[in-house]
Amino acid sequence: MSDDGGLTWSAPATVWQGSDVHLCEPGCIRSPDGKQLAVLLRENARRKNSHVIFSDDEGETWTEPREVPLALTGDRHTAKYAPDGRLLVSFRCISPTAKRAERPFETDWAGWVGTYDDIVHGREGQYVVRFKQNHRGHDTTYPGVEVLPDGTFVVTTYGHWTEGEQPYIMSVRLKLEELDALAERIRR
Repeated sequence: MSDDGGLTWSAPATVWQGSDVHLCEPGCIRSPDGKQLAVLLRENARRKNSHVIFSDDEGETWTEPREVPLALTGDRHTAKYAPDGRLLVSFRCISPTAKRAERPFETDWAGWVGTYDDIVHGREGQYVVRFKQNHRGHDTTYPGVEVLPDGTFVVTTYGHWTEGEQPYIMSVRLKLEELDALAERIRR
């Protein structure tokens, strides 16, 4: 914990500990009203979906972890709000071993679009997109996500984007309206 904007920090404290899942790589999202924190967590044992925990007191206490839907399951969740209030969450798409055949983007760089309320209530969200196919195992996606004043997202990460080549860094620029139009065409 820090009381001075991150200049100094307290000693680390355990937020949660258990043996049935191995939670790591937290990605924090503040609720639209600013009163709650949600942390999306990778489930590293690959037995269950990713998890989420919530805090209503600025991280002093946390809820018990619970699974998120498969649509939001993966690693290294990084999220930002669009001007319309929806979230774009960039992550590496990776599923529990038993569910891998169900997902077309396994080990790829993906983006989830939905609302904070979707996360709170365990809903699938609006849709998931593949930003780019990764051509080498799991070696990809520690994303950065920024939103420009005009609502353009700049999403950046590394991966093996070209078969047989070394990984390199790539950025994608998009607006959610563009993704919405693509999702609508696919649904038809």
